[in-house]
Amino acid sequence: MVEPPHNVKVLRLSEEEASKVADSLWYRHVDNTVIAVAQDHETKDVLMVANMNREAIIRTLTTGMVHYWSLSRKKLWLKGETSGHYQYLVGFRIDCDGDAVLLIIHQIGNACHLGTRSCFDQGDIINLRLRHEEVENSSAEFHDI
Repeated sequence: MVEPPHNVKVLRLSEEEASKVADSLWYRHVDNTVIAVAQDHETKDVLMVANMNREAIIRTLTTGMVHYWSLSRKKLWLKGETSGHYQYLVGFRIDCDGDAVLLIIHQIGNACHLGTRSCFDQGDIINLRLRHEEVENSSAEFHDI
C-alpha cells in the first residue's frame, strides 16, 4: 500500500464518531446508499462519483482510506485494493439533504477504472458535442454484426 505524503493530514474518526455521522445520513439511493463525490484536495478536480452504504461510510471515516459500495458486485470495496490507486480521506462534507457526501481526498495514481486521473477527463460538453458532430458528419458506415 502506498502511503500519502507526510504533509497530507488523513482524517480518521473514532468508531463512535463515525457511527454518529453514518446515522445522520439518508440512504435513499440504490442498495441503501448515498452518492459519494470524490474531489482532489489540491486541484479541487472532481475525480469520480460512486455509492457508499453505511458500512462504507464507517470504514472510510475510521481508517482514513476510502471504501465504496459496488452496485454491480454488491459488495464493499476499498478503492485501490486491486489497482493500488488508493484514496486517502482529507475532508468529509454532507450535502443539505444528507443523501450525498463530498469526499475530499488525496489520490494515489488514477481515480478512473479506465486509467485516467478523473472519470471526467472526456472534456467539457462543447468538446463532446463537437466530437459527436464529427462522427455524425463522417462518411463511415456502420453495420450490425
